[in-house]
Amino acid sequence: MPTETFHTLIAKNKRNSFFLITLFMIFFVALGLVIGVAWGGYTTKAGVYNPNWAFAAIVAAIAAVVAFVMTTGSYFAGGNAILAISHAKEIKKSDDPQLFNVVEELSLAAGQPTPKVYLIDDTAMNAFATGRNPKNASVAITIGLRQKLKRDELQGVMAHEMSHIRHYDILYATMMAVMVGCLVMLCDVFLRSVFWSSVTGGRRRRNNDSGGGAAQMIMMIVAIVLAILAPILAKIIQMSLSRQREYLADAGAVELTRDPDGLANALVRLTDDNEVLEVANRATAPLYIVNPIKKFEERSKNIFDTHPAIEDRVKRLKSLGA
Repeated sequence: MPTETFHTLIAKNKRNSFFLITLFMIFFVALGLVIGVAWGGYTTKAGVYNPNWAFAAIVAAIAAVVAFVMTTGSYFAGGNAILAISHAKEIKKSDDPQLFNVVEELSLAAGQPTPKVYLIDDTAMNAFATGRNPKNASVAITIGLRQKLKRDELQGVMAHEMSHIRHYDILYATMMAVMVGCLVMLCDVFLRSVFWSSVTGGRRRRNNDSGGGAAQMIMMIVAIVLAILAPILAKIIQMSLSRQREYLADAGAVELTRDPDGLANALVRLTDDNEVLEVANRATAPLYIVNPIKKFEERSKNIFDTHPAIEDRVKRLKSLGA
């Protein structure tokens, strides 16, 4: 990858990350406003539905504060939180000299600081990178991956993760995971409150005016539809962008190692591994080099695949070698 193209990619990734996160926050606040209008309105004696804009503004403001706090927290502490969730333990060079030699060699090739190295006590094969920038980055691999890969395959996997750091994918992935979770939380709270109101017979049911009731019902339906579709659309955006970034990280790994076969062979090994990575969940799954949640697992139901097909990735890597 030419230097100019590489720097253009980094700049584009930074712009896209902050643009999407800003857009996501605006959408988050707008959804809060719609929910506030639907939930806080009332019907006048004349049968006119009158939204309570003050209540809607309060709901939108709360949504804005929550989104800001969650985004800021994920920016500064998201990486450490993900490592803690994954039960990753930091190791030193004396614990695994060969692994550190691989990481240090790739850091020199990439011209960036050596990231911290973490080990996940699990026999499943996988790895991920996290942090907000190359100076605050970490790579984590499972014991299974460390023990089962040859050195060139290990180098390919680590180069892939180093490319995610180099491309600033780690910032985007961490913050998007938090924002999607935050949006799902808001929608879940609203849908549960609607269910609770329908069961207990909220104050809106006491309104017998058909005109006001119809307008109120329309607003409620709009809010419910948005609450259902919002996390789905957000996940689709996250999924599509994650796939593209995986392809770019694969290409970046080849640039660092000059050996497409190492990563290609490692991906085949990872595909054949049927062991379950227990510490992975739907929020952290997009961070891993391959999807850690297997199709036969109960938790895989209704999950969007944030990773491109391994066959396609291997084919592209082989074409780079040719």
